[in-house]
Amino acid sequence: MGDSTPSNPPPAGPLRPSDQQAAEAGESRVHAFRQAEALVKRRRPLDALQALQPVLEAEPDKPSVQLLAGRAYFHSAQLRRAEHALSKVIEHDPSDHYARFVLGKTLQRLGRLAEALGQLRMASAMHPQAEYQDAVGEVSARLTLGGT
Repeated sequence: MGDSTPSNPPPAGPLRPSDQQAAEAGESRVHAFRQAEALVKRRRPLDALQALQPVLEAEPDKPSVQLLAGRAYFHSAQLRRAEHALSKVIEHDPSDHYARFVLGKTLQRLGRLAEALGQLRMASAMHPQAEYQDAVGEVSARLTLGGT
């Protein structure tokens, strides 16, 4: 009677050139994304956007990429671009409280206080934390004082 255990598959051969290039491109994008994250944290949003550019081109609809781009746009005062990127994140995942928070702060800086308040309230309801609640209070107060 023969051995009924499955034989081990043959060892994988070397990657084909196209597979190798795809793997290297993926690793390069991961490195670029991590570099952009670090640059945003170090308050260098323009450098972050430059580092993130190849990732944005390769994966323009990926929520994590759009969120990082939105943060960098926000911190570099490219508010319309920030609004667009963050809106894409929320379209993909309406429960992303952080994207809603940054979108609310973006709308606040654009002077669209009523819209900002809606986003900030949702973020705060989803994830009650002091920073979100403080932002709601700030925008509410500005609206009460006659802001738009």
